Amino acid sequence: MSSIIQEHPTSKHEVIDTLDTIPSDSSSTPQIEQLCVENAPFVKSKAEKKLVKKINYTLLPIAGMIIFLQFVDKSTLSVAAVLGILEETHMNKTQYSWLGALFFLGYFAFQLPNNYLLQRIPIGRYLGILLILWGIITALTALAQDFTQLAVCRTLLGLFEGGTYPAILLIFNTMYRRCEQSAALGFVFLSNAVGSVVGTAASVGIAKMDNSHGISTWKWQACLTVYCTIKIYIIWGAITVSMGFIAFFMLVDGPNFWLLRITKDEKAIMRERTNDNAVVRRSKIEYHQYWEALKEARFWLICLTVLCDNLQNGGLILYSTVLVHGLGFDSITSILLQVPNGVFTVIYIAIAVFIHRRTHQLIFTACGLSAISMVGCLLLATLPNTAIKLIGYYLTWAQVGSYVLTLTILTSTVSGYSKKIFYNSAVMIFYTIGNFAGPLMIVDSQAPSYYGAMWGYLGCNVTAMLCLLSVRCWLSNLNKSRMDQKSNTPTDVYLNLTDREDRNFMYNL
Repeated sequence: MSSIIQEHPTSKHEVIDTLDTIPSDSSSTPQIEQLCVENAPFVKSKAEKKLVKKINYTLLPIAGMIIFLQFVDKSTLSVAAVLGILEETHMNKTQYSWLGALFFLGYFAFQLPNNYLLQRIPIGRYLGILLILWGIITALTALAQDFTQLAVCRTLLGLFEGGTYPAILLIFNTMYRRCEQSAALGFVFLSNAVGSVVGTAASVGIAKMDNSHGISTWKWQACLTVYCTIKIYIIWGAITVSMGFIAFFMLVDGPNFWLLRITKDEKAIMRERTNDNAVVRRSKIEYHQYWEALKEARFWLICLTVLCDNLQNGGLILYSTVLVHGLGFDSITSILLQVPNGVFTVIYIAIAVFIHRRTHQLIFTACGLSAISMVGCLLLATLPNTAIKLIGYYLTWAQVGSYVLTLTILTSTVSGYSKKIFYNSAVMIFYTIGNFAGPLMIVDSQAPSYYGAMWGYLGCNVTAMLCLLSVRCWLSNLNKSRMDQKSNTPTDVYLNLTDREDRNFMYNL
């Protein structure tokens, strides 16, 4: 089914992407038992469960593969550090830290253009083009001979990967109810964890290809060289480019996407779901919604939370193999010990989603996981530099579960299409700053314990918890003030009201 574009009667000049007009009589609309409201359970009809399965089967495999590839392409540098890249390119540890930071400089630079392009270009095709471009850059990284060339490749890689998360978040905002979004976002980060496990397994095999065909192991980490008319076929680059073409044509990016084959009854259910998630795609930018976001205390508290989470994330991802190697393990063992890292990440995300779905408490659950991560940082900062430190290292990855729920807070408590995109882009900017600065907190003179950075990351966890609790207090007060002001008439989601303008909007806590 092709996308159906219709003009909304309240705006003569604005074109929006929405569903066909659906009769409002109850006989044509499947019963939806209860809307997702503040901390309330939701029971789906059998028809809606069937529709959700259809969305999952068509959207999640491609979205998961995109995130998987992004993680693998981005994190190959960590493994390359113990496979000879520093020696062959004559880099020191400071330059290596800058390579990690420069990726996020490119990521940062792309957020403002990305904010504009997301409202102007079909998301599936836009994301497909970005995948193709970053796949090409991944392949070219294997040709780099020194720090300068690697720096250029890393910056460009960050530039083209910069649109990925905002685009995926926006698709999930569009396709899932607010109470479903923690599980959907959890799936995204599970793909990161799978990328960690699979990438590690591949790296071990690659590490054993020492100087095969005269090529250093770190280059094999980025590519597989097959001599055929003297051309080089790059493993992850080629897979990423191929995935770009698949995403261009097959990534589900809206309720009318042809691959879903939505029936008439399913259109009615989709309308109910759109009323719940309050996301109707529009090409017109509402600048007053940007200004509303900037004036909210919640905006800055969430951005600070994301910054703190990703200071730790950036440092630990880039130095993950280096930290473990510093505990006395050899190169191969250091790489293999990243597998439990991915497994623990899966466990923490599963715990986050499970507790949230059982208790309907977003922020308290996120704070609990941040507390676990804080304990991990404390152990890394204080324990002797032996294998026992692995306990602290694996505990720190609970931060990923907390971050998943932080993003869920963002996606489920903000309405207004331009405002939602602005929030997403702002969060990506602070995500970028955190990942840029995080590796720079790790000072070579403090090797191998890097105790200063570990204390800093501990402070970040404490700050993130305080910010999240402040957000909860603020949103809870707004909910209380609206309880007596709610209208019996449901809000028309196609009016594109923000959560502050819609007095019926209740915040998930």
